[in-house]
Amino acid sequence: MYSRRRGGNLGLFLLLSQLFHVGFENIPPVTLMTMALNIFLYLSPIQPLMNVCINVQETWNRNDWKRLFFSPFHHADDWHLYFNMVSMLYKGIRLEQRIGSNWFAFMLSVFSVMTGIIYLLLETILAELMEDQSYKMQCAVGFSGVLFALKVVNGYYNPGGLTYVMGIPVWEQYACWAELVAIHLIAPGSSFVGHLSGIIVGLIYINGPLKQLMQICADVVSSSSFPRQQTRFNNQGSSGYLASRNDAASNTERHDYTGGMTEEEQLDEAIRASLDDDRTDSNSRRSYGVGNPQHLNEEEIRQRRLNRFA
Repeated sequence: MYSRRRGGNLGLFLLLSQLFHVGFENIPPVTLMTMALNIFLYLSPIQPLMNVCINVQETWNRNDWKRLFFSPFHHADDWHLYFNMVSMLYKGIRLEQRIGSNWFAFMLSVFSVMTGIIYLLLETILAELMEDQSYKMQCAVGFSGVLFALKVVNGYYNPGGLTYVMGIPVWEQYACWAELVAIHLIAPGSSFVGHLSGIIVGLIYINGPLKQLMQICADVVSSSSFPRQQTRFNNQGSSGYLASRNDAASNTERHDYTGGMTEEEQLDEAIRASLDDDRTDSNSRRSYGVGNPQHLNEEEIRQRRLNRFA
């Protein structure tokens, strides 16, 4: 469906210029690596576009499921790459800093596959409703479906924010729909169904079960990888994790230091040790908190407690 236009690769040069302008140090790691992967596969594609683009006939009917994973990261030409990656740059900076790199990477992985699945379902439904089997032959590549899903999520986190679509101010939560129409009017050859698939995936994430399912999967992986740590794969913060390793280590250290005794037991032990110190030579003082102290009279211990807190 797509043939790559060979030329001066002006779009690629503009993209690199944009990256240098923003500064590599200002781009979060997952966003930067995702862009690097797309650029690399544009310069060195895994296979020709017709062998990686996603459609019902090849992917579903012929079980060529690798297209689900390859199609989002291949682009038709340098301008296709440029517009998608510039969009990825600014969406990635905002979202990755907000929800954390780990969760953002997980989100991109799930969205990439889910967008393809929704695309296949929509094309199949259209083919049946319109009684036109050509819908099953429509082939799509590019990261724009994932970007539309990210735009929905970004609107969810910034419900009161404004953005501009073709110079027209639009609320963030409705920007995805405005862009869907605008892009289709400006570039009729773009994949309307592919973009719509991304919007649906984003809506399933913020309003449906997808986010909960992802959280369950992440918790299972975290608990199996770190069985002794109460670590949660969260979607908040700069790292995406709410780890309690320091608290667990601190509790362990306190437990070892006190020998597992309660505060009252520690106080009794300290009093016994103090009495023992009075009975032994000053050069052979013993430490308290461990060992087998001699038993004392309860009245003597009680008196020591009163003296300690007097």
